[in-house]
Amino acid sequence: MSAPDRSLVGAAARPRGWIERFCRPVSGNRRTSFGDIAIVAISALFLGIFLVIPLATIFSLALKNGIHAYFRAVTEPYARSAIWLTFVTAAVVLPINLGFGLAAGWAIGKFEFRGKEFLTTLIDLPFAVSPVIGGMLFVLLFGAQGIVGPWLIAHGVKIIFAKPGIILATMFVTSPFVARELIPVMQASGSEEEQAAISLGAGGWQTFFRVTLPNVKWGVLYGVILCNARAIGEFGAVSVVSGNISGLTSTMPLYIEVLYDDYNFSAAFAVSSLLSLVAVLTLVAKRIVGRHVGVGTAASASADEELAA
Repeated sequence: MSAPDRSLVGAAARPRGWIERFCRPVSGNRRTSFGDIAIVAISALFLGIFLVIPLATIFSLALKNGIHAYFRAVTEPYARSAIWLTFVTAAVVLPINLGFGLAAGWAIGKFEFRGKEFLTTLIDLPFAVSPVIGGMLFVLLFGAQGIVGPWLIAHGVKIIFAKPGIILATMFVTSPFVARELIPVMQASGSEEEQAAISLGAGGWQTFFRVTLPNVKWGVLYGVILCNARAIGEFGAVSVVSGNISGLTSTMPLYIEVLYDDYNFSAAFAVSSLLSLVAVLTLVAKRIVGRHVGVGTAASASADEELAA
């Protein structure tokens, strides 16, 4: 090949302009087509309309009356109570769902037993049922006219329209997140390392904490991030069981609804900006941890292929 031909090939291989660098195919030397650019442009437009513009609107309206009005809105007693209850609920729900997710992920991902498919279906149940229906189930169980509600009330235990009901409803809605993230990671990592540890004399708990858990730690963290985000932002189930009593059983999403219904838009958007900030931080953390989860899964799959060979 002559020098001019080589220069033409090099020029063709080099992407032209920022959009071609952005749209460069992952593999191969195929030139960026108009269709590739159109897909990226449509995706960017969609994100701008449904993510960037709403977030910018929330923060701009939250700060519309000035920074002092903003801090006054998020630090007044009812707001502080709603923020405190929201994060306390998440702090209580997370360890419980983490323990359940680890147990379910280990059992389903590492062992074969009767009822495995049924257990997997039960784990997915909160995804299939509306959160409002989930809240109604707890009302029918623990309400004043429910199945066990009168007995609980007679013994001084109040669940519905109280903090325990909020925790139970949030726990139900968020229960699948850790388990559903761990099950595929557990299955992809295989059981060879656990079998080797047991053959060397390690006990069950020792094998779990020293072999299994380190291999799935990024999957655990990924599920915890998603569970925490859903617990903080849950509205439907909590609205049914809480009664939305300001200062007592009102969480951040419910308090935002109260402010908006009272036409206190500035305060509503101020509290909304806190939830939006949590959402943005969740997306960033999800992106970072998701890379490690993908790497861990790929490494486990590669190790399985090598063992099979």
